[in-house]
Amino acid sequence: MTSWPGAAGNLARKRLRQVTGRLRWAAKVSQEGVTDARHGVRRAGEGVRDDVVNVVKRWFRRVRRPVRTTLRRKRQLEEQWGFFRTMWDIEEELETIVGRGRLLVAGPWISEVGFETLYWVPFLHWVKAAFHLPEDRLVAVSRGGVASWYQGVASRYVEVWDHIDPAEFARRNVERGLTKHFEPSALDADILAAVAGRLGTREFDVIHPGLMYRLFTLYWSGHRAMGFVDAHTRFTTHVAAPIIDPALLPREYIAVKFYGAQSLPDTPHVRGVLRSIVSGLAERLPVVLLDTGLILEDDHTDYRFDGADVISARPWMTPRTNLGVQTQIAAGARAFVGTCGGMTWLAPRLGVDTAALFVDPQWLHAHIAVAMRAYHKLGAGRFAVADLRALDPADAGSLLAGRSAAARSHQVNEV
Repeated sequence: MTSWPGAAGNLARKRLRQVTGRLRWAAKVSQEGVTDARHGVRRAGEGVRDDVVNVVKRWFRRVRRPVRTTLRRKRQLEEQWGFFRTMWDIEEELETIVGRGRLLVAGPWISEVGFETLYWVPFLHWVKAAFHLPEDRLVAVSRGGVASWYQGVASRYVEVWDHIDPAEFARRNVERGLTKHFEPSALDADILAAVAGRLGTREFDVIHPGLMYRLFTLYWSGHRAMGFVDAHTRFTTHVAAPIIDPALLPREYIAVKFYGAQSLPDTPHVRGVLRSIVSGLAERLPVVLLDTGLILEDDHTDYRFDGADVISARPWMTPRTNLGVQTQIAAGARAFVGTCGGMTWLAPRLGVDTAALFVDPQWLHAHIAVAMRAYHKLGAGRFAVADLRALDPADAGSLLAGRSAAARSHQVNEV
């Protein structure tokens, strides 16, 4: 039998356990409430933060669009201003040079034939017209016997090959490192010193080809339209000077000038197509190949083909006269067929219908557009371009020969 003190102790311990348990439960419930409250406060804070962030984002997006547009337009305006500054600087430099009233040396031209015929000579015609210059104030300096190219621009012509050996020139031109003639070099200085000796005076100013290159780069790079070139060129027809005896040439012939270039690379396939073209042309008329055997101002190497009624002009070529001879032969031809570039830019202005061929037009688009527009306005010989990738090699020669025959028929009918 339990004594009453023991029973009282048991009852007290039981009550203590109950109270302790309730306290623990209350503490747990309170802790969970605090945690829930803390979570609620945090979620409420996150909601406020997200609302603020979303408001800022919406505001930033609304502001960012016009800011981006403004910055883009600012960059475009700065770019356009730079282009205008280039044009104005060049025109101002020309005005300063011309305004001194001294003799003007145009050149020396020592780079690619194509840029000389398509841009440099027409550019000089524009300079002469824009500044009302008399011919006797200008002296043209070039190479290869091209005095006839500068008729109507300069009254005097100085031949580069009279003053520098072609082998030395080729070596120094490689050292110069640029095909395009943007800046004067030590080679220019030496040539101009020889020109001074020829003229008997150093009292002259120089219209350097770099002015033209810097100006028309705005068009070639796509930052100016074709009208920009129109505004700074004057295209004219040309008359070839007699250099070789015309009796060396057939009475009627087709002039052909094929050379390796980026637009017409020297590959077995291309060479085969060109050989087929030359053979097809020779079936209709004798073909005179304008291969020179010379590598002078650029890295273009002539293709050479043999065959019946195919005549090479190589024996008639010298460094001093090679371009003049090619001009004379092209001028007397019934048609001219060649690599797109170089002499094909000149032949239409000699009154000769011309076919310019390529397989890669990447570097030609701007130049073809200028040529077609200029020759159409000038009423020059017809100018057509052909992508050899679109021609069947077996039919290419006959097709071009047919075009040449059509051109002859057209000329007869017009007469």
